[in-house]
Amino acid sequence: MDNKNRSIVEMLICATLWSTAGIFIKLIPWNALAITGMRSLIAGLTILVYIRAKRYKIVVKKRTVIPAIIMAAVYICFVMANKLTTAANAIVLQFTSPLFIVIFSAIFYHKKIKKADLIAVLVTFGGIALFFFDQLKPGYLLGNIVAIVAGMFMAFMYMAMGDIKGEEKFSAAFMGQMFAFLGGLPAIIITKPEFSGMPLLYIALLGVFQL
Repeated sequence: MDNKNRSIVEMLICATLWSTAGIFIKLIPWNALAITGMRSLIAGLTILVYIRAKRYKIVVKKRTVIPAIIMAAVYICFVMANKLTTAANAIVLQFTSPLFIVIFSAIFYHKKIKKADLIAVLVTFGGIALFFFDQLKPGYLLGNIVAIVAGMFMAFMYMAMGDIKGEEKFSAAFMGQMFAFLGGLPAIIITKPEFSGMPLLYIALLGVFQL
């Protein structure tokens, strides 16, 4: 399989795994920040195993720490949105991120917005919205706003991660999970979530496979 076809297959697998987030987050009866923290702790440890297997070093510098902070913000906002609004609303509104990428690229990188890019973004977002149209519900203003903020942070994450590779990329991914864990740690301590059978299974699936 050539690189292009492999990349397409990897994206399809990624989309499939990411799509399980709304299901499992709704099924776990914990505080949103507690879910974020535990999910990211497990995901971070999973990434750390990979880093050690590849014999990478964890690189701590500006170009890895900034994307990590943004990544943590994405995770926190997305889980909060899933708890504050419907999963359909959270998904559709978070995936305004391609539109924000086009806008932010023009503002921060002074890139000219190509007509073809704008059409592609609008058609893609329109397709996602139509897919969930019958499930979109009003009355979740705070959750919907948080989901849009998640989309903005996701746009910044893609832009910040775009030009880093190898051990730097995995270092940013690992630190992003750890920052998200630290963000959720106070909620874990205060709310004392019930560590029982099914919630633990769901959080493990989220950490190892979904994220």
